[in-house]
Amino acid sequence: MLCSLSVRNVLLISRLDMEFGAGLNVLTGETGAGKSILLDSLGFVLGRQGKQNLAGAEGESGEVSAVFDVSANRANQAVLEELEVPCDGQLFLRRVFQASGRTSSFVNDRRCTVDALGRLGETLVEVHGQSDDKGLSSSGNHRRLLDQYAGHDRLVRQVRRSWREWQLAREMQREAGEKLEAADREREYSEHAARELEELDPKAGEDADLDSRRAALKLFARFQENLTKAEAALGANGADGRINDALGWLESASRLNQERVGEVVSALDRALLEVSEAQRLLDGIRRDHDSDPREIEEIEERLFAIRSLARKHSVRPDELEEVARKFSGEIEDFDRLKEEMGRLKDTVLEKRRQYVQIAGQLLADRLEAAKRLNAAMAKEMAPLKLGHTRFEAGLTEEEHGSEGGSRVGFTVSTNPLMPPGPISAIASGGELSRFMLALKVCLMSGADSKCAVFDEIDRGVGGATADAVGRRLRSLATGSQVLVVTHSPQVAAMGHHHWRVEKLSGEGGSQTRAVKLDEMARIDEIARMLAGESITEAARAAAAALLTGV
Repeated sequence: MLCSLSVRNVLLISRLDMEFGAGLNVLTGETGAGKSILLDSLGFVLGRQGKQNLAGAEGESGEVSAVFDVSANRANQAVLEELEVPCDGQLFLRRVFQASGRTSSFVNDRRCTVDALGRLGETLVEVHGQSDDKGLSSSGNHRRLLDQYAGHDRLVRQVRRSWREWQLAREMQREAGEKLEAADREREYSEHAARELEELDPKAGEDADLDSRRAALKLFARFQENLTKAEAALGANGADGRINDALGWLESASRLNQERVGEVVSALDRALLEVSEAQRLLDGIRRDHDSDPREIEEIEERLFAIRSLARKHSVRPDELEEVARKFSGEIEDFDRLKEEMGRLKDTVLEKRRQYVQIAGQLLADRLEAAKRLNAAMAKEMAPLKLGHTRFEAGLTEEEHGSEGGSRVGFTVSTNPLMPPGPISAIASGGELSRFMLALKVCLMSGADSKCAVFDEIDRGVGGATADAVGRRLRSLATGSQVLVVTHSPQVAAMGHHHWRVEKLSGEGGSQTRAVKLDEMARIDEIARMLAGESITEAARAAAAALLTGV
């Protein structure tokens, strides 16, 4: 229960302290007097979004505080435990604002976040604003109201979470499918390139090693070529043959000069022996340095193959080994993607199964709740002068979605001979207000000692209908607390406590204040609501009759 509300420097309110009681509290006053400022202040201290700049005329800061009796309210215990705020049955909420827009929030003088304050506020007060009945034209609001009536909060959260998980799994499957499709287009080339590299098996540094080996072999080839030339120069067609030819020619010449020619022959014999020794030594050298003439050809072929592949893949020869690993990795990634696609397909099916199951449970619960709401609304119609009206909350299946794949629609029939139709198309403004009141009454049934605030729930009605609305509000306030902002004298007369909100103008500007009315003041206020500025005795008598008729 809201015990008190204190407002400091908020818009037209300089200083205001209000103490509320159990039962029906009514606030009346001329349009523009500042009743909405009071409701905005209450919403502000409950952690709700307020106007950008609430500061009044007395500085750049202000505050709103409220005291609640929560001895009979168990719904706020979880939030209080989370905030680690001790509570002996009374809660003191305070919220301070600066002109800059910065705010500070406190619960029992302990600082907290505005989010925590808002969650706590939701357990304390249920506010029904002037625009709430406009929401009756939206199917989305119908679904929300039905879920609120049935207490589906936990189940709706589960459906939303299950939907998100299913959609996330589908998105992951889609992304993996795109990757797999792209990988499949490249797979044939990757496999060919991997096989080509695997067959060649290039190693880092191999190109330089082969190049050095080739250079050495070319140098050795020139060495062998020179050995061969030397052997040829010393052989039968070279020095050896020429010496033997010379010896043959000298043998004939020795007949003429035996002594002198004999010396030449002896020298050539010695030379022949030296040539033979040189030939033997050369033969040994050649045998010691013998090589396979095909080796340099094989090296040339491998160098060509390595460098050709390097050009093909636009890398250096030393990087081919890494390229081979890259292609092997792509093939492995493709295989992993195929496996992952299989797992994701199973996951999507499982997440869909889970969603369908829990959405089906929500649908079944909504169908049952719709029956209960229809019965509850039927009981509320007569007291609100809607006895011939039929209200139906119906469900139809729609595409799967985050809200459970069921569409909720509220229809009414104000004529027993006519079929039900959309509320917004059939109900008048006054009927919409009463439908909303009936819904709010049904929604509050079983509520955990929340304070209910109605802002002009009676607009568009008058006379006996307004009296019926007032009596229903007074009945609703039995054993609990209801705050009503009203322009209806019939509703105002039903209050257990009555406040008049008025705007005073002076040299310092306009100020809003709220005055708690005694019995005589209530008669004058209700008479004003009946007759206007000129209050007649007849109006006072009518006001007194309204008050005594409660």
